[in-house]
Amino acid sequence: MGMRKEFLFILKNFVRMAILMFLVSIVAFFLVSVSPIDPLKVNVGQTALGSMSQEQIEKLSQYWGTSISPVRRYLSWAGDFIRGDMGVSLLYRQPVSRVIGVKLSNSLLMLGISWLISGIVGFSLGILAGANRGKRLDKGISAYALITASTPAFWLALVFLMLFGVWLKILPIGLSVPIGTEAAEVTIRDRILHGILPVLTLSITGISSMILHTREKMLEVMESDYVLFAKARGETGTQIVLGHGIRNILLPALTLQFASISEIIGGSVLVEQVFSYPGIGQAAVTAGLGGDVPLLLGIAVISAAIVFTGNFTANILYGIVDPRIRKARNNI
Repeated sequence: MGMRKEFLFILKNFVRMAILMFLVSIVAFFLVSVSPIDPLKVNVGQTALGSMSQEQIEKLSQYWGTSISPVRRYLSWAGDFIRGDMGVSLLYRQPVSRVIGVKLSNSLLMLGISWLISGIVGFSLGILAGANRGKRLDKGISAYALITASTPAFWLALVFLMLFGVWLKILPIGLSVPIGTEAAEVTIRDRILHGILPVLTLSITGISSMILHTREKMLEVMESDYVLFAKARGETGTQIVLGHGIRNILLPALTLQFASISEIIGGSVLVEQVFSYPGIGQAAVTAGLGGDVPLLLGIAVISAAIVFTGNFTANILYGIVDPRIRKARNNI
């Protein structure tokens, strides 16, 4: 019976994911359709377009889909997507799946490291701040979190670019590999050096919410009756934090951490633009500005799937961390 409940839980979440991706694709397509950007003028040029014959313009319109009604274009894309075909990128002249695969592989490691650093460091600093309420350590950590929370990611990226890339010249100023280097000659060191500044930017901007949230939860724990009882028994501050604090705030922290996946992906769009990092964020901007509907829809759906996977993983971990949630789920 328990296995059946778990299967129904997983199935329900997959149905929600399918609905979510469907709605995301509709919204993305609608935004591209109402955009004032003319794909022909942007990608061909006004001067070149004016010197073309009407027949050439009609062929270009058919290629970019501007001569087809938005509803027909979306239904055609949706039918192909259901069959496993994301279409062909109009800008890259390659299958969308291949373009997303290359761009996502460039971004995935950067996003993953940033996500882990912001979660682990934010959780640790939040515990320290909550356990030392009112002290200098708490005030310093809280001030840092509030400042970074109000700092735009693109501004911080520009500061790091000027500081480490232009003035100190100790890190590259952009791209994911050195300019003019063949793929076979790119080393792991090259990729690490080019990824430091984007990772640093995303980690710092994503750490504040985890600090503030964990600090508030830690304050609630430190003011609880069972902590007062533990102090009366003679337990030290470290024992209270390790024995009572982390156990009670881990579940809410997991919730926030997996929910922050969408923020990391959103922040990467601006950060990748600043550092000219050829990832999924920069590809989304290029597709949006160039009217590449198949690529933009593919990126939107894949991004939604990644966010859903994070939320789904959090739901599974809830049951592992807190057996009460697993029991409640089976009783539904």
